[in-house]
Amino acid sequence: MIITNLGDSNSVLNQFIAEIRDKDIQKNQMRFRRNLERIGEIFAYEISKKLNYRPAEVTTPLGIAGCSMPSDEIVLATILRAGLPLHNGFLNYFDHAQNAFIAAYRKYGKDNKFDINLEYCTCPSIEGKVLILIDTMLATGASLALAYQKLLENGTPEAVHLACPIASRDGVEYLSKNMPHRNVYLWVGAVDEELTNKSYIVPGLGDAGDLAYGDKH
Repeated sequence: MIITNLGDSNSVLNQFIAEIRDKDIQKNQMRFRRNLERIGEIFAYEISKKLNYRPAEVTTPLGIAGCSMPSDEIVLATILRAGLPLHNGFLNYFDHAQNAFIAAYRKYGKDNKFDINLEYCTCPSIEGKVLILIDTMLATGASLALAYQKLLENGTPEAVHLACPIASRDGVEYLSKNMPHRNVYLWVGAVDEELTNKSYIVPGLGDAGDLAYGDKH
């Protein structure tokens, strides 16, 4: 697996990452969602550099222009609900992509231990396509790996891009050990060193789903 931390380079992405972390800016749900959307757009642009391209021609009002166009079929897959604003950002750039959605959540038991429950998955065929699996937070890595295995019921992708703006060191290491190594890329915006005993990322940003769409019961 090839790991790229986009936050290691100075760009406006770092501002958006800082703002989704900021407890005062987080109070504005629209701003929080829009920042995630903008992060998704930046991630999509960077991932686009890894796609395959074909030569093409377009007719302008004055003649014919040569250009290079993406040739891959793309499926954007998102873990609900925290990934939705991020997904929108990707879709702004990959507007011809097909889309998949997975409902997953933690079910806690004793001693803060939990299982990942997958209750819903809608997905087109991913056979031979480029799969971009999107989740705002990469904590333990278990939910992302489980979601990937679920998506494989719909075919084997040619390449896989995992997009997680905020990741934990443990989550990165888990995916490195448990994801296939051929044509798999992990894209992050920041890597935090600590997980709490409930597997929350520190400093992280809190519950991305609640910050984007309000508290749940």
